Amino acid sequence: MRQRYAPAMFRIVAAQFLASLVVAAAAWAVGGPHAALSSLLGGLACTLPNGLFALNLARAAQPRAACAADNLRAARARATAVAVALLLGELLKVVLTIALLVLIARTVQDLVWSALIAAVIAVLLVQGVALIRR
Repeated sequence: MRQRYAPAMFRIVAAQFLASLVVAAAAWAVGGPHAALSSLLGGLACTLPNGLFALNLARAAQPRAACAADNLRAARARATAVAVALLLGELLKVVLTIALLVLIARTVQDLVWSALIAAVIAVLLVQGVALIRR
């Protein structure tokens, strides 16, 4: 059952990346290359941390050899490790997303804010829709 969730996490990240590309193409058509770049960077600022988070969760959820002496203690320790990985991974994801958005805002000249925000919203909506569909 765990193996079924790992590909689902990566499919969501792939869908987020695809949404970033679609919004960037639409931004190019509407606002030109600066809008497309802004949109693509905004989408990637959310997609890349989500991808790292999915990798971290997939690594944490990998079954490991259980200690034969005390399976209950090993199971509790395993559950604690997965919970800590989940919480720290989520914190790192949020901090990295904010840091990337600040970096984009400070370094990209001619940033088109509406395109960037539209891409961020689109990526976040993909995640929400995927969770609702489950």
